Parts: sequence; C-alpha cells; structure tokens
Amino acid sequence: MAETLSRDTKAGKVEGTYDPKFKSVVDAFIENCETRDEVGANVAITLEGKTVVDIWGGKKERDGAAWEKDTVSIVFSCTKGATALCAHMLADRGLLDLDAKVGAYWPEYAKNGKEETLVSMMLDHSAGQPHVRTKLKDGGYYDYDYMVKLLEDEEPFWKPGVRNGYHGVTFAWTVGELVHRASGKRLGRFFADEVAKPLGLDFTIGTPEATEPRIAAMIFAEPDPAAANSKFTQALLTDPTSPAHLFLLNSGNTNFNSRECHAAEIGSANGITNGRGLAGMYAPLANGGGKLVGADTLARMGRVAMATHEDATLLIPSRFALGFMKSMDNRKEPNAPNSSCIMSDAAFGHVGMGGSIGFADPECRMSFGYNMNRMGAGILLNTRGQALVDAAYTALGYRSNASGVWAM
Repeated sequence: MAETLSRDTKAGKVEGTYDPKFKSVVDAFIENCETRDEVGANVAITLEGKTVVDIWGGKKERDGAAWEKDTVSIVFSCTKGATALCAHMLADRGLLDLDAKVGAYWPEYAKNGKEETLVSMMLDHSAGQPHVRTKLKDGGYYDYDYMVKLLEDEEPFWKPGVRNGYHGVTFAWTVGELVHRASGKRLGRFFADEVAKPLGLDFTIGTPEATEPRIAAMIFAEPDPAAANSKFTQALLTDPTSPAHLFLLNSGNTNFNSRECHAAEIGSANGITNGRGLAGMYAPLANGGGKLVGADTLARMGRVAMATHEDATLLIPSRFALGFMKSMDNRKEPNAPNSSCIMSDAAFGHVGMGGSIGFADPECRMSFGYNMNRMGAGILLNTRGQALVDAAYTALGYRSNASGVWAM
C-alpha cells in the first residue's frame, strides 16, 4: 500500500507517494531539502514497471512559486539518453547499422579526416568531434542546420576511434542527424512519436510554448574552489584550443533559460522533463525492452563500449556504453570533486549538468529519475543526486562493494 507524503521543509512543501520499502529515498529527498540547499526537485522510481516513488517539492525559484507535480525543467545531458534510445530503436528495426560508416547515411559528413567514422563512434564519444573550433554565432545552438553544416566541415580533434572525449553538446547533431537520416524524421519528432507519446511521458526535445509556464528556470552553480586545480578547470582556463574550453565557452551565448533555447532541438542538452519522465523513459529498458527494443539491442545498450583513464574532454576516467553512461567512481581522483556517478554494474543511463540523472537497471528491474533546478558544481553527480541513488539501492538490499559499484 502506497504512503502519501505531505511535509513542510526548509525548501518548501514536499508531496507525493511512495512504497514504504523506499522510505530511505524519501528521507534522503527531505534531507536534501533541509540541509543540502535543494530548491525544487522531483525523484521518481519504478520497480518491475510499477511506480514505487514519486515525490516532489520545494520552489520553482528561490522565494518563488511552489514546485508542483507537473513542474518540469531542462535536464541537460540526460537528454543524451533519449537521443541514444532513438538511435538504438532504429538499429533494432534494421534502419541504422551501428557498425556501418557514418557516410552510408550522411555522405556530407564523410570528409576532412572523418571518412572512416563509424556510427558507433558517434555514440561512444570516440568520433573526434567533442566540439567545433569555429567561433559560434550568437544563438548557434538554436540553429540545427547551422550546427550540422559546421560538423560536416570540421576536421576531427583526433583520428576517429582511437580515443574518446565527451561530445558534450555536439552529440545533439552527430547522433541526432543520424536519427534524422535513418528515420526521415528530425530527432525531436521521432522521440515524440515513438517514445514520449506511446509511454505517456511529459518529455520534449523542442518544447512547445504552452509548456513554458511549467518550466522551472535553472539556478546555475557557483564555482567550486575544491575543483580549482582540476585538470578540467585548468584546461578550461588556460587552453582555448582544448575540448574542455570549447565545450563550455564556445556556446554562441546560449541562454538555457530562454524561450528560444527551450524551443530549439538540442538532443544533447535541452530536453525538458522531470524525474517522472526520466524514470518513465527508462522503465521499459529495465524490464526487457518493452515495445522499444528487443533483447539483443537492450543487451548492447547496457554493455561498456568505451572506457579510458582520461577522457579527452572531461579529463577524468570515464566509462560509456553506446550513448549511455555507466557507473563511474572517481572519488579518489585528486582535485576532482563531484566527478562520480555510482550505480550498479548492470545500470546504464545519463547524468545531466548540475546533477540530474536518469537510468535503467535491468538486473533489479528498476528505473530512476531525478531533476532539480539548483544546479550543483562538478562534472557528474553531486551529493543530492547520489544520496537518492544510494538510498534506492539500499532499499533493494544492495551494498557498495570494493569496486565502487552497488551490488547484491
């Protein structure tokens, strides 16, 4: 029998429902609101396809209106999970061969050293296109065709396939355009028609104006002094040719809180949903694939495809499946706080800048989603999101093992 929650906290009222087995998640959410400066958030969990946690609360902005059940926000790179899912669905239907050359679908891309790039390299961040060197025009991210043309003309930062470096924003057009070429639909439309609508998700890539009143503006993170000497920060500040610098600073003055950005189709960074939408998207993937993908495709989606001691963009050790993050434990890395995302070894999903996360865990048949409006510092999860993930696994009887992952 589900419990109903209604409680006042420092952040504001927290409401929702939960299975008593997952009270540890509720406690962690309330602790976030009381002591970890949560402003507004939603966490949702499904188990064997059934919702076992759906709680929300706080404010849409500091000292502003309440965070309601239907409040949504940008989930930044959690959007990559949605984009990757679309590519895998097309692969499952025989419309996109992940082992084929990109040029088979997108001939204009196969030039300037990119002729041998494989579709899989676009998904595992080894394609050598972590960003573009050309200074972007104002609003460049909002102009899909402009970004596609830049990537067609760009020379890779390294020979495709020899290493990986997080394609933090360009994933929107490297993978997004492959979805377009293989399906005949632009990514946002394909996701809406084939994923969001069939699953009943409040999740858009290219958000209609009618949704705008429900969108919580993002509160951007303050710099973290503990990360001042990180390799990423140093590259960002001292090397204007580095992927780290270009990824964050060559953005065409993008305003992620603007209507123009919300309306754009940026399949790496501007999906708008909430924890409920993220958990809902991953629920079929935690339970055999549902009507989205078959068993073989699902197995490939969760398998590590690329791991490195130093990601060329993030400059930390990273582990990726094809389009999804795997568990990454970088807690012992020097000068790299908030650079981990600790799940089980079977889980796959994606973190969003500031600390949102969505993932599927086929081993325990759990899906998880968390979004918020006050962004945390760091590259991956911060204390708030990780505390919720930890509590979910603890509720299922998992323990943190010596390898830094949750295991039975």
